[in-house]
Formats: sequence, structure tokens, C-alpha cells
Amino acid sequence: MRILGLTGSIGTGKSVAARTFRRLRIPVHDADGVVHALLAKGGRAVPVVARMFPGVVGGGAVDRKKLGTRVFADRAELKRLEAVLHPMVRASERRFLAANRRKRLVVLDIPLLFETGAERRCHAVLVVSASRAIQRQRVMRRRGMTEEKLAQILSHQMPDAEKRRRADFVVPTGNGFRSTLRRILGIAKHLACGPWPRKRHAGNRARHGNHGA
Repeated sequence: MRILGLTGSIGTGKSVAARTFRRLRIPVHDADGVVHALLAKGGRAVPVVARMFPGVVGGGAVDRKKLGTRVFADRAELKRLEAVLHPMVRASERRFLAANRRKRLVVLDIPLLFETGAERRCHAVLVVSASRAIQRQRVMRRRGMTEEKLAQILSHQMPDAEKRRRADFVVPTGNGFRSTLRRILGIAKHLACGPWPRKRHAGNRARHGNHGA
């Protein structure tokens, strides 16, 4: 089994890339989706978060907007939250990998892949990228998004240029869905039939060029 890490900054098209891999019948583990489930009604993280951050839980579920207001403005609080959520997400990831151990290729969709050192668990990394103007346009369409909130989110994410520098594969997503689809299909074919990059070590640049860049 080969593990491809999928990441990209907010608004760069990672969700579209993940859906494309699924259409190709390639299993995808959605770390952000796991977090949503953990914080939803009945989620395993709800009781812990309720104790740590009084007032953010209502109706048995975490109000993610209230929680975000608390943690994105305070890095220490964010670290406390991550200390709870990250081990739970990792456990889900391990179960996913065990269930798909006979597959040729699986994808780990991790928004903060480089920021958390998750590239060390991947054989290669694909980064989706978009211009700052396109990224801002996409994100500002989201309900409840503000310039201040976007700035806070980006402050916790590695710059796009650095992600592209570290990637084995880069997929620009600003030229329409068909262009993105062609590039992902090409990468999937390459990974299915061609040589893989040697497994990376923390902090190393990719040993192979940015295919599809």
C-alpha cells in the first residue's frame, strides 16, 4: 500500500481533489471530516471540549463557530484543543489504513499536513494551489467568513509557496475543473504505473519534480 498525502491552504480546491480521487475509487481518509464527526452530537470529543471550553456546547454538539472564535485568537487554546483532537484523528487514520491495507494507493486528506509533520507518514505529497485572488474569492463566499477570520486561519497555515516547494506533486486549481481533473488523472496514473518517490524525511524537500505544476 502506498500513501499519498493531500493538502492545500483554505480555498485552494482540496475538497475537489479529494472527491476526484474518490471517483477514481481510491480510498480517501478525510481528517477534517473526522473532526466534524468528533464535534457533532454524540461525538467522542464533545464531553472533553465541553469541560475545556465552557459555553461552546449546545444541544449535545460543539458550536464550531463559538469554538473557532475562542481558539483561533489564542494559540495556546488552539494547542489545547489539538491535543484532544489529533490523537482521535490519528486513531481513525490507523483504522482506515488497516481496512485498506490491500489497496495499491490510498489518500490521506490532511489540511495541516506539513504543519503537523504528517508528511512523515506519507510516501508522497500532493499540494493543491491557487492564486491569492482566487483563494480569497472562494473563501469569502462562505457563510460567516470575514476578512479578519480569513487572516486568522491563514496565520495558522504554512504559506502556499512553501507547501508547493515541499510537494512531490502540485495541482493548480484556478483553470477550471477539467484542467484540475486532467492533472489528478495524470498523477493517479503515474502513481499506479510509475516509480514512487523515496519516502521523505522531516524537513526534506521533495526529491522529485512537481509533476503537473
